[in-house]
Parts: sequence; C-alpha cells; structure tokens
Amino acid sequence: MNDVLKAIHAAVGHRGLLTGAEVRARPANIKGGECAAAAVVRPDSTEALSRVLAACHRAGQPVVPVGGGTGLVDGALAAPGDVVVSLERMNRVERVDTVGRTARVQAGVALATVQGRAEDAGLSFAVDFGARGTATIGGAIATNAGGNRVLRYGMMREQVLGIEAVLADGTVVSSLKPFLKNNTGYDIKQLFIGSEGTLGIVTRAVLRLRPAPRSRTTAMLAVEEFAALPRLLTLLDSRLGGGLGCFEVMWNDFYRLVLEASDRHVPPLAKDYPYYVLVESLGAGAEQDEAVFQSALSEAMSAGIAVDASIAVSRAQQSAMWAIRDDIEALMTTLSPLYAFDVSLALDDMEGYVIDVRSRLLDRWPGARCVVFGHLGDGNLHLVVSPGEDTPAAKAETEEIVYGALRGPGGSISAEHGIGLEKKAYLPYSRSASELAVMRSLKQALDPAGILNPGKVL
Repeated sequence: MNDVLKAIHAAVGHRGLLTGAEVRARPANIKGGECAAAAVVRPDSTEALSRVLAACHRAGQPVVPVGGGTGLVDGALAAPGDVVVSLERMNRVERVDTVGRTARVQAGVALATVQGRAEDAGLSFAVDFGARGTATIGGAIATNAGGNRVLRYGMMREQVLGIEAVLADGTVVSSLKPFLKNNTGYDIKQLFIGSEGTLGIVTRAVLRLRPAPRSRTTAMLAVEEFAALPRLLTLLDSRLGGGLGCFEVMWNDFYRLVLEASDRHVPPLAKDYPYYVLVESLGAGAEQDEAVFQSALSEAMSAGIAVDASIAVSRAQQSAMWAIRDDIEALMTTLSPLYAFDVSLALDDMEGYVIDVRSRLLDRWPGARCVVFGHLGDGNLHLVVSPGEDTPAAKAETEEIVYGALRGPGGSISAEHGIGLEKKAYLPYSRSASELAVMRSLKQALDPAGILNPGKVL
C-alpha cells in the first residue's frame, strides 16, 4: 500500500491525496458513517487519473469511484484497503455551444451547475432530480440516472453525445464528439453509461442541451380507479402535442401521509381520492399552452377519467405541488424502519403488482405499511415499506417480496438507481443467464484484474 500511495502522490500531488482523519471525515454512503477506504484520491485532470489507475492496476489495488454520494444502492461503498477516486476537483463546464446545443463538462461538476449554465445560454439540460445540487454528472452517467422528465426527454443515456473515460489499466478512451449522428461502428460510450464505474471512470462528457421551454403549466388531478390512469396519460400525451413533461402518480397512502406528517403543505385536493396525478406541460408560449392544457384537463374531467383538479396559477403553487411529491423527509420521519425500492414494469401490470406486494407484506407482518408513488408515465414505481421489524432477516424478506413479485410480470428490480451492492443478489430476477454472461465478458475484457469497483453489480 505504501508503494501505491507514493505512486499516487507523485501523480496527483499533496492536494490530490487524502489519508487518515481526512478520509474518516467523509461519509461512507448517503446514510452517513465513516469512509473506510485507505485513501481518497482527487485528480485534477484525466492525465493524472490515468497515472493513478495505471499504478493501481500494476499493484492489483482496488479502486472505488465516487460521485456526489447521493446513490441509494451502495454503488460507491468502499471497503477497508480500497482507494476511493473522487473527481471533485474536475468540476468545470468547459464549453457551452449555443448553436450546436451541447455542453462539454468535466465529470465532477454538479448537475445543478450544468442546468444553470444551460439556462444562462437560453437552453436546458433535460435530466433533473432532487439531488441536483450534490449529484455529479459523472455519477449520473455511471448510474444512467433518470428523474422527473424521463417521459419527455429520456434517461441520462439519451443526453450523452460523447465521453472520455479512463480504463482500469490507465488507458484513456476519448470520443468527445459533439454531434447527434456518429454511426462509426461500436458505440463505445454506451459501455460506460450505467456501468457504475465497473468498466472505467468517466472524466469528461459532451452533453446534449435542449431549447428552454417558454412555458410551464402544472396541475394536480384526482382519479378514482387505476384503470383511468393509462387513459389519462394517453389523453394528455395526445392533446398536449408532445408537450407532456411529467406524469407523476401518488397513491392515497403516500399523499395522505405527507400531508399529515406536518403542517408545511396545503392540500391542493381533498385527501380521500385513491390516486393523485401531478402533471406538467412544457411548451413554447404561455397563453396558448395554458389554453391547450386547460382544454385537455376539461376533456379528462368531462369523460370521467379525472374527478377533480387543481391548476397552479403561480410559480409558488407549482413549487408547492412538487413539494408534496418530493417530500421524502415525511416518509423518513414517519415510517421506521424504512426500506425504499425503485422498480419498473409495464403499466398494465402495475395495479396487480402493488396489490400482490401489499398482500404478501400483510400476510407476513399484519401491521406492515407500504406507500407507493412514482414516475408512472415512464413505468417507474417507488415503494416505501415499513414491515415494523428492523432486523437483517426482515429486510431480506421484504426485498424478496418486492423483487420476487416482479418475476411474473417480467419487471425490473432497478428503474433508475442502479444495482451496486444492495440489489446484486436479485439481478438474475431481471436479467437472463446469457445477459449476465455478456456482462461478465465485458468486465473481464476491460478490467481483467477486477480492480474497478469490485463486488458491485456482478
């Protein structure tokens, strides 16, 4: 280890290498605790990282890439003896091209910073989620992050035009092409998107920017039965001419829990409806778009698809509606213990799946609670379960119930948070043996010594 640290120090200098108490002061994961790594390396360039990984590769030294630390599946958890790599010093937006509508950025830059630079240029970066101020672009690429606007713009994968990455042996792979069409053989950048730092460490990227929406119209609707939700989604998507940006659904138990957990929210609708839908349209002109939006909602109400609605008439009201949907703190302070899940499946299978999971939970723990919400427009559900028993066995049983119920409808155990350590045991529930074999082949080809994020995903 001393020889490795000497080589790392030579590559990154005094500011680039943390050991001892400086490492312990860093959290182990999003829940806190002390980082257990032997060292934290903070290179300030791709070339410096290349030298670091080459030294680690020669010594067989395990390396754990860390982004903003907001991941939920222990995808960046370091073990004693590991070396953590943080690109926090590589945090610049290098260039914004307003004509080509792209941004070239370093991987350590925060999502919110990229969003702000895009807005300053009259453009928009499409990916958005609650941890925007802390999460980094490199982490978002490594996990193929999703968020609130996937329905309109797609996952992180759809926003990445080019990538620069460093392989396990220090080889730099650079393809920072700033155009949409590049049909020249294998699309190598896709190997690194969603691979959670197990195949290489992304250092820079070219991101696709979009025209900034000129209007934003928000409403919350009440729906009496699940069968009406797909009908509502279809109607709004059609009537809004591709402008539907968000279609978020909250089951009654989620909506009621958040509103009753504190007095910080004013209910936009009564608390006795089975489902609540937060919809948002992003358009080109306020007056025209608002008229189309209100017409679509009126049609949904007249057809009996929605039974009540509240339209936000100010930015403050829009923020208040989103605050209800985003109030994870209310869940964390009300439910204990709390196990959170992020799954996806076909819209037609969702109602049956939720009923099945709740039934299995209550059979096992009669007092169990399960609240549900999610990005229904793109097939993503979040389940927050409190079985009433806080033991490793209870956690394992809860995971088996939630993930096991996905096997019938062929759902995914991870919609947008990755696999990490938390979901590794359940990956075969969503991936076939042949798919897993291909993944292992890629890992062996790009990281034969297994030093990059060891033990994660596979």
